[in-house]
Amino acid sequence: MKHDAVFVHSDQLLSYRFSENHPFNQFRLTLTMDLLRKMGALNDSDIVEPRSAKDEELTLIHDREYVEAVKKAGRGELSESTGEGYGLGTEDTPMFEGMHEASSLLVGGTLIAADQVMQEKANHAVHLGGGLHHGFRGKASGFCIYNDSSVAIKYLQEKYNARVLYVDTDAHHGDGVQWSFYDDPDVCTYSIHETGRYLFPGTGNVNERGHGQGYGYSFNVPLDAFTEDESCLESYETTLREVAHFFKPDVILTQNGADAHYYDPLTHLSASMNIYKRIPKLAHELAHEYCDGRWIAVGGGGYDIWRVVPRAWALLWLEMSGQSHLADQFPKAWAAQWQEKAPYPLPTEWTDPADMYPAIPRKEEITEKNRMTVEKLLYPLRDQKK
Repeated sequence: MKHDAVFVHSDQLLSYRFSENHPFNQFRLTLTMDLLRKMGALNDSDIVEPRSAKDEELTLIHDREYVEAVKKAGRGELSESTGEGYGLGTEDTPMFEGMHEASSLLVGGTLIAADQVMQEKANHAVHLGGGLHHGFRGKASGFCIYNDSSVAIKYLQEKYNARVLYVDTDAHHGDGVQWSFYDDPDVCTYSIHETGRYLFPGTGNVNERGHGQGYGYSFNVPLDAFTEDESCLESYETTLREVAHFFKPDVILTQNGADAHYYDPLTHLSASMNIYKRIPKLAHELAHEYCDGRWIAVGGGGYDIWRVVPRAWALLWLEMSGQSHLADQFPKAWAAQWQEKAPYPLPTEWTDPADMYPAIPRKEEITEKNRMTVEKLLYPLRDQKK
């Protein structure tokens, strides 16, 4: 029987852990799962186990010598000086025991999600353990060792001959995925993110449009710092509809970083939970409009693991699985269970308080700047229609 949506997960995904105090903390997966279970929105029958990616799958994107370096690093056999050349052993991406095994399981989870959808076992599949969009061909970057989305896109091309629309709503630019397919006209990359003026990785300008045959298939919407819900969603909905209409994909892969929220400690945007209801809703709609429903979703950034990520990712699953009506009431038992461990008061509602942050002084200027960015992005597409 074909499922409407499947949830790829295993507690082994928590082994992707750099250190006790590192901001990238997969315990957020546990918190999200528990929230969904307490709502009655996630059952054992929804869950599919991930598998480890094979070396030949990793090398669809990554250099073989880099994969070997990751293996050595995980065994404690890679020197600091050699590791530095591969982006391993840095402050962002420290070496840890078993890092190859943990990372290849994360990639394999995204490949399983891809197979579930492309083999018509499910219309949609989510793998919240994935979404590590900064990894490069031969180098780790920004908490990302292997780039599961890039590997999965290449896998979708090689195995299913699919045209892939990659949609990245993380507050950080999806640089690793963009550069992997910058010259490929059969992959369209779309990233809406905080401008790189103040934020890692510093890329994702609106004029990064692709190269060679891939020119015109890379789209970036850099939002001004302190952008709020209305401008964020206006920019996202206006541009993504046009991009999807232009590209007409066979499958949509969305990266669902939850770090554009005001509470996130690493970014400078001022979004609330409202955007995490609307972002997956549009992706869902476009998947049915252009791809017969084929939609693969992965996780990504999100560093307030208590107040933001569980709610944002739960809303993603509720939309994907057709259970959005369950977001009327927030389960009190979830906050009661975890409050003792949490460093702040946990939310007891799906929405955020109206006074979550003080009024943004440059709101009109920020909104206008974002509209100008949208016009720059859309101008070539609208010009083609004439």
